Amino acid sequence: MFLSIRDLRFAKGRFALMSVVLFLISLMVVMLSGLTAGLGNQSIAAVKNLGATSFAFGAPAEGQQVSFTDSQVTEQQGRALAATPGVDAATVIGIAPARVTVDGRDVSASAFGVDGSSFAAPVPLTPGELAVNRELAQDNDWTVGRTVELGGRPFTVSALVDDSFYSHQSVVWLDRTDWLKLPTAGGSEGTVVAMRTSSGFDANAAAAATGTAITDEQGAINAIGSYTSEHGSLLLMQGMLLVVSALVVGAFFTIWTIQRGQDLAVLKAVGASTGYLLRDALGQGLVVLVLGAGLGTLAAVGLGAVASTAVPFTLTATGTFLPFFALIALGMLGATAALTRIVSVDPLTALGSAR
Repeated sequence: MFLSIRDLRFAKGRFALMSVVLFLISLMVVMLSGLTAGLGNQSIAAVKNLGATSFAFGAPAEGQQVSFTDSQVTEQQGRALAATPGVDAATVIGIAPARVTVDGRDVSASAFGVDGSSFAAPVPLTPGELAVNRELAQDNDWTVGRTVELGGRPFTVSALVDDSFYSHQSVVWLDRTDWLKLPTAGGSEGTVVAMRTSSGFDANAAAAATGTAITDEQGAINAIGSYTSEHGSLLLMQGMLLVVSALVVGAFFTIWTIQRGQDLAVLKAVGASTGYLLRDALGQGLVVLVLGAGLGTLAAVGLGAVASTAVPFTLTATGTFLPFFALIALGMLGATAALTRIVSVDPLTALGSAR
């Protein structure tokens, strides 16, 4: 590392500029990761927090994928699935758009109708009660015990539920007997059957016997509106930023290696091995990458804490460290591409051209 450290001290401006570029890239990648997780959570939180391992949808048309929007199931299908071997618990859930009215003011929400005593209910519910997403209640100054209108009928807010979102809307939970009376339910008995299953559950046999399409939790998450395309677009943007970082690092170290080609030739002429020069160059790249990406990640954590108060932003350990290590790995890959000149440099030719 002797040569690389001297290079860093000698060309402080160049390496500082490179570190700033890496700082900005890592800042954008980690912030985008937090935004991806935050937006995704506001689409899937209510479904993910149900605690179900499998979901039965109404069988889609040929060539179509399962979708919460198009799915309808019956109580009979729910009972048949509950009696299926390997199903520990099953409950029909109804999902419909709704407008909650308080003091003449309408607020949009998603209404989840569940059996108030089932595992799917966030809290025990009885007819006439609502469990409301806490953020929705705080935004509208609703408290437990407040009377609101839903579908033209009065309900009492019985509980506030944390992290309850569906397709970017807050969720209000009510007993399914009340949900069936909502105008937006459209006469449907339910949208999906949520199940807790054990190892003996045969999804294909159960689907064929009940006329449903059964998927796991991830399949149900992918069936939520535009979640897949939205999530995929944001992940693609992260990937493109990481690829750009690899190209930037590779271009920088290629140019830097070309500029110090004569120095490398001298070192080879006095006995420095190719392996030594390679280790020195890679160590230099690692120092620059860790410094730039590390500072960018730390800044993103701080900015993310501020951003989470205004926008849907969720920064997890995976969302923080995975982009950081991916940036380091791809950056080192880019730096490695510059090492071909070190391997191929001819000390005699280089020294001859210097005279």
